Amino acid sequence: MTNKPILVLGAGSWGTALALVLARNNHDVYLWDINQELVQQLKHARVNQRYIPDVTLPDNIYPVETLDSVPGETKLFVMATPCFALRDSLALLSDFKSKRICLACKGFESGTQKLNHVVVQEVLDDCDIGVLTGPTFAKEVAGNSPTAVTIAAKDLETAQQFADYFHDDYFRVYTHNDMVGAQVGGAVKNVMAIAAGIADGLGFGSNTRAALITRGLYEITQLGMALGANQETFRGLSGLGDLVLTCTDDQSRNRRLGLLLAQGLSIDEASEKIGQAIEGIKTAFEVTELAKTHKIEMPITEQVNNLLQQKCTPREAVQNLLAREQKSEV
Repeated sequence: MTNKPILVLGAGSWGTALALVLARNNHDVYLWDINQELVQQLKHARVNQRYIPDVTLPDNIYPVETLDSVPGETKLFVMATPCFALRDSLALLSDFKSKRICLACKGFESGTQKLNHVVVQEVLDDCDIGVLTGPTFAKEVAGNSPTAVTIAAKDLETAQQFADYFHDDYFRVYTHNDMVGAQVGGAVKNVMAIAAGIADGLGFGSNTRAALITRGLYEITQLGMALGANQETFRGLSGLGDLVLTCTDDQSRNRRLGLLLAQGLSIDEASEKIGQAIEGIKTAFEVTELAKTHKIEMPITEQVNNLLQQKCTPREAVQNLLAREQKSEV
């Protein structure tokens, strides 16, 4: 599969990294962002100086300010915008025919708690939908560090169609048919990464981090199953793999948020210092609401949300978890 025009919406670190993967696979990649200044910089400097300054954009990546210059025969659209911008960004694609939407954003829609594939179904006419998720940092993907991800779709044949665009010697793509599980794992792990950052920022050790990851995986699994996911999904790349990565490495902006909050910075101060969208902030609230709706206990998520809603301090959040009544592990 060569020379297929593809549009990537969202030219942040992740959108740029995925554009690089697709371009290296000989596709013509059109890269759009609502930030016109960023697009101009990409056009003229041929490098994403803010997010991935060490990698030059190849000639077959075309930054565009509008979608008028995107070929009408384009069929694959990679959504790498923040979740809060997904619905509006999808509306820009209404004139394209035979659309295939690959979701590369992780979270729930604010206010509705809808998964991203549901948002696509509501905005666009019938189209193929895939979800790309797994343990990834954009800079490592851009630098051709060996990476494994999952692409989930309603059936394995459709997932394979999406995988064929991305798979290469460095970017290994596995297929799955559990879109719900893939999205829940990719979204809720951001909340757990905030918790891990808080714990490490307060000076707790490896024991605490291991406990948070293990119990965090249990919370993710319980929510996923309530939403119709397969339990086995959460033992794979989009579940355990993504959770471990984001909870243990400071490249994770959600983990860094937790570290900064533990140091006493406000949410606004920490967010400004990180300088990128931090999906876990909104996700913590939406997941807390989902847990209430489905009558699921998610104590780590609840305490992270309490902290983000300024109902407790980082240390109080940890104390609240430790003060919980003794119970069976399962």
